[in-house]
Amino acid sequence: MSEIEQEPELGFRRRSTQDALTPSPSQSLRSEAPLYSLSLWDRHCGLHLQTDMMDTPSSLTPKLFAVTCSTPTHNHSCEGITCPHCLMTTTKTTLLAENEVEAQKLANNYKFGFKKWKSHVTQRPLEDRSAIVKELYSDLNVIKQYSGSLFTFGNLLYVLLFGWWVAMLYLVIAILMFVTVVGIPHGKLCCSLAGYYFWPFGKVIQKNLNDSTGSFQPYLYPRKSSVRFYGEDIPEATAVETTNLLGVTERIGDASLHTTSTEVKYWHRLSTYVWFLLGYLPLVLVHGLASFIAWILVITIPVAKLNGRAIAVVLLIPPEQLQIRQPKRTEVPLDGEVVLCCYHAMNFYYYKYTVVGINVFAVNLLPLVIVALVLGYGDTENRYASSHVKFALSVIAIVPLSHYIGMAIASISAQSNFAVGAVVNATFGSITELTFYITALIKGSHKGNKCYEEVVKSALTGTLLGCVLFIPGISMVIGGCKHQEQRFNSRSAGVSSALLFISVGGVFAPTLFSKAYGSLICQGCTNSTQNGSGPFECSDCHFSGLQNALFHSHVQPLIYTVSLLLPASYVIGLVFALKTHNHIYDIHISDRHVSGHSHNVVIHWSRWRAVVLLIVATVFMSACAELVSEHINPLLSNSAISSYFLGVTVLAMVPELPEIVNGIQFALQNNISLSLEVGSSIAVQVCMLQIPILVLFSVIYPVGFNLLFSDLHLWASIFSVILMNYIFMDGKCDYFQGTALVVVYLIIISMYFFAPSQSGC
Repeated sequence: MSEIEQEPELGFRRRSTQDALTPSPSQSLRSEAPLYSLSLWDRHCGLHLQTDMMDTPSSLTPKLFAVTCSTPTHNHSCEGITCPHCLMTTTKTTLLAENEVEAQKLANNYKFGFKKWKSHVTQRPLEDRSAIVKELYSDLNVIKQYSGSLFTFGNLLYVLLFGWWVAMLYLVIAILMFVTVVGIPHGKLCCSLAGYYFWPFGKVIQKNLNDSTGSFQPYLYPRKSSVRFYGEDIPEATAVETTNLLGVTERIGDASLHTTSTEVKYWHRLSTYVWFLLGYLPLVLVHGLASFIAWILVITIPVAKLNGRAIAVVLLIPPEQLQIRQPKRTEVPLDGEVVLCCYHAMNFYYYKYTVVGINVFAVNLLPLVIVALVLGYGDTENRYASSHVKFALSVIAIVPLSHYIGMAIASISAQSNFAVGAVVNATFGSITELTFYITALIKGSHKGNKCYEEVVKSALTGTLLGCVLFIPGISMVIGGCKHQEQRFNSRSAGVSSALLFISVGGVFAPTLFSKAYGSLICQGCTNSTQNGSGPFECSDCHFSGLQNALFHSHVQPLIYTVSLLLPASYVIGLVFALKTHNHIYDIHISDRHVSGHSHNVVIHWSRWRAVVLLIVATVFMSACAELVSEHINPLLSNSAISSYFLGVTVLAMVPELPEIVNGIQFALQNNISLSLEVGSSIAVQVCMLQIPILVLFSVIYPVGFNLLFSDLHLWASIFSVILMNYIFMDGKCDYFQGTALVVVYLIIISMYFFAPSQSGC
């Protein structure tokens, strides 16, 4: 079972700079760790950089790598790098990483152009985790000194959802085994397990070592205790410390021979095979169904483990070796191996649960990818599912695939040098969105339907609006509920803001140009006066189309010029932020290690594994995008929903759900700087990479894509970027500012909802 947690525990320490000047033993030890040091200007003159932090239990010596930065307490100007006022009024914040791979991932989070990833790319040792996390990854074979009542809402709900029908089937199997006569021991076991699985809480299933008469062997020889206690590490102890060495050896040999002979005899009985045929197989189906349902519900994963251990362990043990007990709270049972012990059916912290570094929700959504592909490509005539169902399944299937692509990119970047990481992020960072856009444009070109192009433009605008307004806004709101005021590095945020201004101006320049020099064409015009001298009322007015001389001689060359300048600006931004002015972020990695500790890092996805999964996820993403573009046509033609609204909401924001979750998690850790960078980096990539790539693709494979947007797209995008820069000027935020951004986003979305679709859509 995986021993990984997606979200690290939050913890950081702050101390004054004066205190920091006095070295301590812990500081001297930590000085040998890899240190990401800020520049002298940042350290002394108060450049604020919120950090992503992780804690370790105080009782353990942390195997950590530190990043240091400082936070000003007063606004003032200073010259030079030894400003006394800064030294007296700053507090130090330390960012800790557990190994070099995690350190590289954290450093990449602060680099412009790199994907911001919250989840761990390496496995964290379970012994270093909190008690809550240890309980999440427990195999339900640990006795817990619990307090309080076991009659909780979750346990009672277990009885209604699972307990009664699982117990009933055990009783049916018990009757069947009694009828066979040879299966009577298994029938008695089923009767006991029926009561256990109806209410398993607080009960213990133990595997006992019995003699031929069925009585327990006395502990006359030392052996390792099989009972483990939750929340602490019990040293292995022996039952008898002072025993004659010869007698001990004899008894250990007798016990091992007795256990082996018992297991051999069990597999030579006729009753064993009757049990497997009539009892075990039906119970496997029942427990498998219950385990699947409980796993899908996430918070009931303990029930899934409870049923899974029944299949893998409990039902395979000889019935005479199993005993079900309900020990008292102070009783310590030492007469056998604990096989199963459960206290709660629900745990809401399971939203953090991960399997091989992948969050449980992304794991649970993976079957939807298979279902969507099978229905989409196997049921071409819509016999088993309508186009609306296939569209919904294909859109939802994009969410886990987007998560896997993000995990693969983060894993490759954390294990590679800067050049490889930059290439991977630039190549695959926008692959999710580009896959859908290109397939939709191709589909619209083949069908001669301009609505597909309009949906793509709406999705591009919706992604820009969501990343500029919704992701920062919702992160500020949720983070502000936990932290009264959050600060961020306004100078590093200014790089993204400046690029956003450039990109929005470039993307919408052809639209403004065509409105300034184009001709307005109106259709469906009527005159209410009898002599025709009054004003005309027109139902459809737009600027001159794409076939006139203005477009081919002026607008189209402008589009190509802008499409070349935007990627060039993006490259200049990369050089500025990562090369010439990298002190804005200035996170450095040292190769020094903490002495006395091993550095065996268990990486979830190796480089080659990440590359393979990245390619596979991209192929599946292309297939799902093809299905989305195939089954969106009924929604465009027969639905009352505007094509504008469909593009700016569903098609724009669903693929960005993993990024939204990352932004919220960063904000909860008081790292609002990365939350803002999540949205800004995506918005910059939309304008400076995705749109120019679509224009280039349209040149190579004519699909009719151009940079002429509707007025609603134009003014909504410009207003959103201006509002975002206004709020980000002072380098601090709270939930009120976040609420303003979210409300503005909802107002704009409402405008799209009520806006009429383009003519013909």
